[in-house]
Formats: sequence, C-alpha cells, structure tokens
Amino acid sequence: MKSLAFTLSIASLSVALSSCTSPNGAGAGGFASLGYDAYYDDAYGPFYDGYWGDDGSFYYRGDTGRPFIRDGGGHFRHGAASGFHGVRASGGRR
Repeated sequence: MKSLAFTLSIASLSVALSSCTSPNGAGAGGFASLGYDAYYDDAYGPFYDGYWGDDGSFYYRGDTGRPFIRDGGGHFRHGAASGFHGVRASGGRR
C-alpha cells in the first residue's frame, strides 16, 4: 500500500511540475508566480523589455534602443488570468 501511495505522489508531482512551465519559460495558472513582474497576452507580439510606470501602466519596447510604448489596451496585467502568461519586465527578449 505504501508503494502505491508513493507511486501516485510521484506521478502527481510530475504532472504538477510539467504544467508549471512551458518551453518558453512562461508559467501556468494555479502555481507560484516564479518571479514574474507581469502577465501578457501576446497582443503586441514579442517585446524586448518593459516596466510598470508610476501611473500604474505598463511600458514596453520592441527592441533595444526603441522608445517605450504605454500599454493602453490592458494586454499587460499584474495578476494571472486566462490567456495571459508570466513575463519578467526587466531585460531580455520575451
């Protein structure tokens, strides 16, 4: 009986961990945020970096050296939601 319980717990853990990330490093809902600064629905395509402004809006840019653009469409959020994946707002291509 202990062997069956152990096997089931390992199987459950494997499923939970595999649903926690995707190949691009984005997290899935229901688990810890893994240090994400924002959640994004990919409406603008890939972006280079971004930040939360003092006005509460998210500002992003498509590549290094390009100006930051304010997200006016609600495509970046503070919390997880259906259709959004976690992103880190500082440095590196998304």
